[in-house]
Amino acid sequence: MKIVQASDAPVAVGPYSVAIEANDFIFTAGQIGLDPKTNLVVEGLEAQTKQLLSNLKSVLESGGSDLEHVVKTTVFLKNMGDFAKMNDIYATYFSDHKPARSTVGVADLPKGALIEIEVIAIRKM
Repeated sequence: MKIVQASDAPVAVGPYSVAIEANDFIFTAGQIGLDPKTNLVVEGLEAQTKQLLSNLKSVLESGGSDLEHVVKTTVFLKNMGDFAKMNDIYATYFSDHKPARSTVGVADLPKGALIEIEVIAIRKM
């Protein structure tokens, strides 16, 4: 196993790794919409979704993968009423390639975030 960290993505906000490479898989921790420069959550669902997907992209690339190699995502939404907005943005990052996905409504997320996404990807061969 190997810890994966991207220089242009936020560091973990607790005692865990942002991502772990195990065999040919990369398992990411949940990402929220943290600006990697300020370590603050950006404002609004749309901005948070774009920021966290950008962060995930950076983490995956640091581990030798990319969004095209994601096999599973789990989305945590604070408000399920935001599903359509999230889905529209998500679709721009996963347009042709559509990984399996679960979406779960939750009571709260770290740092007051409105959305969190974790992924499982395979490394590019």
